[in-house]
Amino acid sequence: MTRALVIGAGPAGLMAADMLSQAGHAVTVAEAMPSPARKLLMAGKSGLNLTKAEPPSDFLAAYGGARDALGQSLDEFGPKAVTEWAEGLGQPLFTGSTGRVFPKAMKASPLLRAWLARLADQGVTLLTRWRWTGFDGATCRFDTPEGIVCVEPAVTVLACGGASWSRLGSDGAWAPYLPEQVAPFKPANMGFRVAWSDHMHRHFGTPIKGLALFAGATRSRGEIVISSRGIEGGGIYAVSAALRGGAPLSLDLLPDLDEETIRQRLSRPRGKTSLGNHLRKTLRLDPAKIALLMECARPLPDDLAPLLKALPIAHDGPRPLDEAISTAGGLRFDALDKNLMLRTRPGTFAAGEMLDWEAPTGGYLLTACLATGRHAGLAAARYLSLTSSGKP
Repeated sequence: MTRALVIGAGPAGLMAADMLSQAGHAVTVAEAMPSPARKLLMAGKSGLNLTKAEPPSDFLAAYGGARDALGQSLDEFGPKAVTEWAEGLGQPLFTGSTGRVFPKAMKASPLLRAWLARLADQGVTLLTRWRWTGFDGATCRFDTPEGIVCVEPAVTVLACGGASWSRLGSDGAWAPYLPEQVAPFKPANMGFRVAWSDHMHRHFGTPIKGLALFAGATRSRGEIVISSRGIEGGGIYAVSAALRGGAPLSLDLLPDLDEETIRQRLSRPRGKTSLGNHLRKTLRLDPAKIALLMECARPLPDDLAPLLKALPIAHDGPRPLDEAISTAGGLRFDALDKNLMLRTRPGTFAAGEMLDWEAPTGGYLLTACLATGRHAGLAAARYLSLTSSGKP
């Protein structure tokens, strides 16, 4: 019998395996893809944002309705603990001006190599191309290169990921194996479709900085990127849950100026200067912001100040689930106890993005995956110790 089985070799699964092996248990990690942590490596290509240094109350607020369910995990392994963990793997870090914490290497591969080496030293066995295909009584079934294999572990930690980026292994294929316990998947941290006119083409790929975004009661300061498919970027991701729920989107193109100041500056004599040049000279609007104004507010009113402070952006809904950075939905917290153990399956725990929570980009996603993986791994280790000693 395999003592401890972890299904999924992303950050949550590897952290669970780390905790179990440090507690002295034999651990096998089964991963469906040819190599571990593919989504982590992809995220690290643009700079691996590990966590965010900010007050605990602000950090926890980023998880919205899941803050209570995630509270214990994040209290025990929050931003400070994440930085100490990464430094313990030999990764020097730095904190940016917005509080985001990155490895100085600005990629995930050195950290992952160090982590996998530590797990190997602790005796963890990693099996790749092992795709979980559900339970069969006390056993877990897998499709493997050698055919169908059934494993009967003493404890199992499910860390199967969400349902975005299927080419990296996060495909949600596990959901049918936990019927009636899974909330429907929805895209999170995703772009939105916009049918731009031809005159926007020259701005495709352009980041628009210095914005405030409003979606109902949700507000974000950040940047967006104009693309051939619509709008994306960190600013949009931060309000994506509200937009997905039907809130209208508007942009404050000049968040550091009030409406009256804008109106006064625009009242300066324009002469024969075009409107675009007048906006550039008086307000220092860049060409992409001017193009957005022209695109989204035709015909332009005489008083532009209200529009510049709240430019409505019409969109055609979110990009598809498989293009999202993360997902909402997944294994519901009411199907788990406080130790992240399935109520219907004692000895089986769950962690990471497969749980029903969402958060914006900026270090929140990775921190919660690590924190819940740690929580589930420690709980599984305690469960093993208790059952081995004959205690209930």
